[in-house]
Amino acid sequence: MFTNNQRQEERTGKHGTPRLQYLQELVSQFQNATDEETKERTVANLANFAYDPYNYTILRQVTSSLLTFYHYPCRTQISPAYFILFMMKMLIGVLEQLNVLELFIDCITEPNEKLVEFGIGGICNACAEPKNAATIIEADGIPLIIKCLSSPVRNIVNYALGALYYICDYNRATREEIVRPEVVDLIERYAAAESVSVSFSNLAKAFLDKHIHANTRDS
Repeated sequence: MFTNNQRQEERTGKHGTPRLQYLQELVSQFQNATDEETKERTVANLANFAYDPYNYTILRQVTSSLLTFYHYPCRTQISPAYFILFMMKMLIGVLEQLNVLELFIDCITEPNEKLVEFGIGGICNACAEPKNAATIIEADGIPLIIKCLSSPVRNIVNYALGALYYICDYNRATREEIVRPEVVDLIERYAAAESVSVSFSNLAKAFLDKHIHANTRDS
């Protein structure tokens, strides 16, 4: 079930951790983790949050707390020294933060296949929203997603197919980058491999129907 403001308030209560704060804590947990198991668990948790549209804006939030304070009307009522110290601390905190979508992209460059799986899963969950898709595209995520199509891990291929299905229509340049002959050829082979994997086949057929066959019929 997707979340809304009322349901989120009911779940967290008056003293619960706000969603933005909780997700930032997860990102910090990932950055500070010294073992692969903790990283895997944290990214899997973040990928689950990426499924809910309620979290889409939060996933992209990095510097809002700094900007909010900068525009706060009472800032002139505090001493200049305190203001400078506070801003320095805030800036350090902002630099340490990592956009969750960029974290997912970083994960799919890792040799750890679990991190790749959870990272591409998070991208797949989030990229149906155009602003999230824009963030992924601007971070040069498309070549990395395409690379995931060649993974031996089935879930990684499924998530990559799903992500490309949503991202392909973002703009003309994005479409041209994705529907290159070698990529379409690979997706066509997945579409024909129903006996190997029904999920591969169905996702690949959906991609071809929407982005290849539909355009052929229109022309």
